[in-house]
Amino acid sequence: MALYAIGDLHLSLSANKPMDVFGPGWADHVSRLEAAFSRLEPEDTVVLCGDTSWGIDLQESLADFRFIDRLPGRKLLVKGNHDYWWTTAAKMRRFFADNGITTIDILHNNCHFYGDWALCGTRGWFYEEEQSGHNEKVFNREVLRLEASLKAAQGRPAIAFLHYPPLYTGYRCPEVIAKLEAYGVQRCFYGHLHGPTHRRAIEGRLGGVDYSLVSADYLQFVPKKIED
Repeated sequence: MALYAIGDLHLSLSANKPMDVFGPGWADHVSRLEAAFSRLEPEDTVVLCGDTSWGIDLQESLADFRFIDRLPGRKLLVKGNHDYWWTTAAKMRRFFADNGITTIDILHNNCHFYGDWALCGTRGWFYEEEQSGHNEKVFNREVLRLEASLKAAQGRPAIAFLHYPPLYTGYRCPEVIAKLEAYGVQRCFYGHLHGPTHRRAIEGRLGGVDYSLVSADYLQFVPKKIED
């Protein structure tokens, strides 16, 4: 049994969004993901840190979910900024059940457990991507969602999984970082950064939290093992 993380699969088995237009690093990325996941075991857990499917709704994402469901292990989904299919947890779980998808669950306003660890997470926030100024309401909601997830840990040691990086070169999201540190989060895994922006990633221990980038192209499409 092992715990893994990877983000930004950007699957489009039913949508016309080929990722190789973003450079040769994305060539055959679906088959590379499948090959890497084949080395996992059914009892493993993989947290998918957002931007999982390009589908615009659950139905258009169904082929992507079925692909993920066939891969070994339990998969926990965090919301990304391109997950347009995302809806309420109840609707997503019902959709999965109605379509025979049994290895996928949602990490959103809740937490899951892996051994002694609480697995917490949310999408997070990214000031620099805002097109029309800071949306205080949406931002505060994301901070509250992170706190709700961390509270659900009920004092267990926590690992946080975000889509947006809480920090990178030249950028900090102090409100998110403050929650991570206040709840004693030991490790934080995030995605979203691709290609040339990999060099802006900040990894390692800061303020008591060990940060790691797990975007799929950064990991060469191999899930990162983070705990036995």
